[in-house]
Amino acid sequence: MEEHHRMIREAVRGFAAGEVAPRAVALDASCEFPLDLFGKMAELGFLGIPIPEELGGAGMDTLAYVIAVEELARVDGSLALGLAAHTSLGTYPIYAFGTEEQRRRWVPRLASGKGIAAFALTEPDAGSDAQGTRTTAVQDGDGWLVNGTKFYCTNGTHASTIVFTAVTGTAPGGKKEISAFVVEKGTPGLKYGAKEVKLGMRSSDTRVLHFEDMRLPAGNLLGGPESRGAGFKKFMLTLDGGRISVGAISVGLAQGALDRAVPYSRQREAFGQAIGDLGGISARLADMAVDVHAARLMVYDAALRKDRGLPFAKQASMAKLFASEAGMRATDSAIQVLGGYGFTREYEVERMYRDAKLCEIGEGTSEIQRLVIARSLSKEFGS
Repeated sequence: MEEHHRMIREAVRGFAAGEVAPRAVALDASCEFPLDLFGKMAELGFLGIPIPEELGGAGMDTLAYVIAVEELARVDGSLALGLAAHTSLGTYPIYAFGTEEQRRRWVPRLASGKGIAAFALTEPDAGSDAQGTRTTAVQDGDGWLVNGTKFYCTNGTHASTIVFTAVTGTAPGGKKEISAFVVEKGTPGLKYGAKEVKLGMRSSDTRVLHFEDMRLPAGNLLGGPESRGAGFKKFMLTLDGGRISVGAISVGLAQGALDRAVPYSRQREAFGQAIGDLGGISARLADMAVDVHAARLMVYDAALRKDRGLPFAKQASMAKLFASEAGMRATDSAIQVLGGYGFTREYEVERMYRDAKLCEIGEGTSEIQRLVIARSLSKEFGS
């Protein structure tokens, strides 16, 4: 780990402890999206950590960004999710796949925090099977006419810029031709449906989006005319990076649970000794520590591979799978260690448990990750 990695960890940890932690319980209870905290993160340069300085970002790497997400999730999974959706899902595809004009038009505003980004892929009938997309974009003069519905759009209400997929025709072989687009807040035809009421990540903004005869100029086709039909591939590559982010959120939640369980186990006494000295409790704490350490190493490995230009899709799926399931184990164990207190809001581990569940579902379920990993192994072994 290099000096800038330690610096970003200290900076985000200080912000999380001073600004986020005191409000985390109340934000969860109110389901309120903390727009002011996003503003403070923008001022501190957290919204463009892996984006080059010439495009308004901090010019750091994926590992630095992952560390920031982890530290936020250590105190509040919802805010970490908002940062991840903004950076790896909303801003990244424009930076990675956009034309030079598109990068200059949108990325500096997003990386500097003057705007918030979102990513809209999932639909009522297209979740794990993203090729089931039914949203359509039909050429209309020199632009596009878009109709459809997107579910579970994180940051959807407050996003100034949203990237999404739509069917633009039929590809060779009869499959759907799926392209990627960018839409700005305030575009006629962009309408907002219900705000989702969720088990966890309750203060993150999750919204249904409706596109009703929404007209977009030709310049909003991500990557330009030559990228028509490449939207599905672009978004799958985006999700590879996003899975590293979800792994980082899981690590943060697991670490946060451990942070609360260990001190409690040293202070709470039963049968004349600290409960942390009892075999059943000490074993749980040890397993939690092992899970946190292993998950962190897997997430960092995937991030480093991405930074070094190495293939990382399999490693991202492995990290996301292991870390998300480790996060569930760790938060569950923390509740058990705290006993009745763990079941109450005041002690926070019940919130971390609820937040951790999303990480086994979002950006590809655990079942999908196992499928991705198995297919990768088949290719490696030539079968």
